[in-house]
Amino acid sequence: MNSTPINNPLNTRRFVLATDLDGTFLGGSEEDRRRLYGWIEDNRDTVGLIFVTGRDPEFIGELCRERGVPWPDYAVGDVGTTIATVSSETGVAPIAHLEEEIAARWANAGDKVKARLEGHPGLTLQPTDFRYRVSYDLDPDAFDRSACGIVEEMGHQWLISDNRYFDVLPEGVSKGPSLRRLVEHLAIEPHRVLCAGDTLNDLSMLECGLPAVAVGNSEPSLVERVLHLEHLHMAQAHGAAGILEAIRAFDMHELPKGY
Repeated sequence: MNSTPINNPLNTRRFVLATDLDGTFLGGSEEDRRRLYGWIEDNRDTVGLIFVTGRDPEFIGELCRERGVPWPDYAVGDVGTTIATVSSETGVAPIAHLEEEIAARWANAGDKVKARLEGHPGLTLQPTDFRYRVSYDLDPDAFDRSACGIVEEMGHQWLISDNRYFDVLPEGVSKGPSLRRLVEHLAIEPHRVLCAGDTLNDLSMLECGLPAVAVGNSEPSLVERVLHLEHLHMAQAHGAAGILEAIRAFDMHELPKGY
């Protein structure tokens, strides 16, 4: 199953799945994942795949090489601060001109953010050396929300997701805007793209105007924020099965009987 995507451009494929990983593409039962991944690989000439994730490029490459997950064609990683091509030969390669504005807004602020939030109650710095973000594990019982004000004072934005992660991002940069930038760059018709997510760090992606699905295991805080969206399908099924449910509901691509 772990094959390399074919070379025809995404704007020629009937359907493009832009999906979060944890809890969404990687969510649901093993059988659900097997069914979705197998269908994608069997239809790579008409199905494109973009990972839109909080995970870093190293994790994406490792996931595809070692866990049998289909290689995406592109990735919007690091909560929207990485926009990259992906292949089994070259791994994850950032697209420099699409990241220029992200880098400019961040302005090498990582060390300053870390210094201001060092020792802040309820925050534990994640060890990965991200390029245009700083991320923490969050203890909700110990967390002092004054961290949010500190981040805003510095001219950046904060994001709490799944009540256990705290991300500091460049102002105006998140999954949704970066995905839209990539879709426009690739000249993909927006109605062909399905966004899929399950936590608050997927909110900007689900709100960005493309067809969207919140899978059945989505966190309640996300569900509250997206229930009103006319372009969104609220799935009953969890994870991978919720994605298939939305493809069927929007009639974005043919699916085999029983999917």
